[in-house]
Amino acid sequence: MIVKMKKVSLVVLNKERKEALTQLKKVGVVHLEQVEGKGEQLAAFKEASNNAMVASSILGEIKLPKKHAAAAELSCDEVAAKCREVLELSEKKKKLMEEISSDSAEIERFAAWGNVTPEDFAYLKEKNVSLKMYEIPEDKYGLIDEKSKTICVNRQKKTVRFLLVDAKDERPEGFPAEAYEVPMPDCSTEELRLRVKNNEAEIMKINQQFVEMAVYVPQMEKLQKSLSKDIEFETFYSGMGCETEGKDTDLAWLTGFVPVDALDKLKVAAKTNGWAVAFDDPSDEDNVPTKLKNNKLVSLIYPLTDFLGTVPGYHEYDISGWFLLFFTIFFGMIFGDGGYGLLVTVIALLMLLKSAAKGQKVSPMLCLVLLLGVATVGWGWATCTWFGLTPEQLRGIGLGFLPDCSLKVLSNAFATLPDGSDKIWYLPFGSQNAGLTTAQNLQIFCFSLALLQLSVAHIKGIGNCLANKSLKVLGEFGSLIQLWGMFYIVLMMVVSGDVFAMDAFMITETLSVGKLCVGLVGAGFALSFIFSNYEGSVIKSTLESCKNIISVLLGVVNVFSDIVSYIRLWAVGLAGSAISATVNEMAGPLVGHLVMFLALVALLAFGHGLNMILNLLSVIVHGVRLNTLEFSTHLGMSWSGFKYAPFSETDK
Repeated sequence: MIVKMKKVSLVVLNKERKEALTQLKKVGVVHLEQVEGKGEQLAAFKEASNNAMVASSILGEIKLPKKHAAAAELSCDEVAAKCREVLELSEKKKKLMEEISSDSAEIERFAAWGNVTPEDFAYLKEKNVSLKMYEIPEDKYGLIDEKSKTICVNRQKKTVRFLLVDAKDERPEGFPAEAYEVPMPDCSTEELRLRVKNNEAEIMKINQQFVEMAVYVPQMEKLQKSLSKDIEFETFYSGMGCETEGKDTDLAWLTGFVPVDALDKLKVAAKTNGWAVAFDDPSDEDNVPTKLKNNKLVSLIYPLTDFLGTVPGYHEYDISGWFLLFFTIFFGMIFGDGGYGLLVTVIALLMLLKSAAKGQKVSPMLCLVLLLGVATVGWGWATCTWFGLTPEQLRGIGLGFLPDCSLKVLSNAFATLPDGSDKIWYLPFGSQNAGLTTAQNLQIFCFSLALLQLSVAHIKGIGNCLANKSLKVLGEFGSLIQLWGMFYIVLMMVVSGDVFAMDAFMITETLSVGKLCVGLVGAGFALSFIFSNYEGSVIKSTLESCKNIISVLLGVVNVFSDIVSYIRLWAVGLAGSAISATVNEMAGPLVGHLVMFLALVALLAFGHGLNMILNLLSVIVHGVRLNTLEFSTHLGMSWSGFKYAPFSETDK
């Protein structure tokens, strides 16, 4: 659930605000509203923190030898000095590399000219012998007027390089346009090469200094962590609203949010320190942080939501329990293979036992992985999917009980008859001519999950509207029955038009399930059209829907597409099974050859390992999407919240 918050306003004497913040940090229950900090001290902290971050990043790329001398323990000032030194060396290295790049380009430019020394050209000019360097295509060299004195230096790659003798400052008249004057370098090419060599040596020296300083990376990271706390404190201290009249009675104040279950703790601290405190319920305009509180089982989903950065808004729903339930099912279906699930389960169990043996706290992430592994094993059992092996192969290696005990309606072991034709499973309420294949049963299972999850969304919406005593409840109910009606239409259009025909299942002599569902879609649309925007007036609500008639009509299509979207669970799982089968088929010829045993193991490990990685990526893309997009859209959630992070001494 989302813990209820109270908005708190705290007033203290201006001269005591630093001490008040110190004590408030020790209390550690108030999430302070963001303020704009200022001042030289804050700027100094930020600069030092940035230096530490950049320095540790630069040195973190260096691989230290396994046996290296331990770093001496430095003071904070000494570590800060080291950080500044690293930045100075890094800037110097950057400039040296730029010089090397520029000089190397110059050397390359004159590579075909040989050694070029500007001083020699200047000396000759003093002796009234002026020379200029030119390049021209070989076929244009003959166009140069005989009046122009030239000295050919070389001919390479259809280019002639020559010197123009007694050249004036201006280009000679009639000189071919293709003749390009080569600019003189700043220094001789020999000096350029020497400068590149010296700069490279200087860079090597800097790199060696980086290696020597890399041992201080942990201390730099520790400094940055400490500075982040200083920055937080200084930000609130310098950004507090305050009176500045210079009186002893000048006041300072700040606002924040505190969970209702922590109010007493704050009240005791306020009484002890002489603070003035006021509490109030947050308004709809307040940017309230979200604090989630659930049991240990539901809390297993937190590592995933923290990784995704998804936090419900304070006025939204906490769907942690539903997220965990459906994500676990989706993971099992997409990962798909019971053999893979066994590997995940065993690895998670071993890591949990290792943590327990060391007396360490049980990791929620490991518990989540264990749960997902068990779910995958369950789906693998139901569908008879074990490392991509066929039922015949499983029986051949003595594991015939696996296909025999699988769930017949979904199992691959019962998907075909001995003659190779599709196995048909008859609906209990259908005729003898109406049957479904295993693949179609899996599709129905996916669409049933869609119906269940999206129905939960609208039922929660109905409950919320009832709590607020709003007629929007009729709009939510309309969306719900529209969803139920659309479910049958999806079965008819995607699964089987013959089995789920409009008149296939008769309720009465004149009313069929198909006709009833079409009626539900129409009735649901009408209720949603009239009441979904209800804010006290039915007419205004209807007019609002009329204004957005295009999006309202598309909403019907979206219901259809949202249900169909769940077929990805079957499709992605099918793709993973196909890859597993392909890997086994490739490895088949290697079985039974002792010489090829290592190649067999390598192929199976690589193929199935790659498939597991692809399945994991598919879970992140598809399994998460169904919860955070389709399900959340029907809930009306935008995941606009941010986590409750109290101003405290503990790390957030």
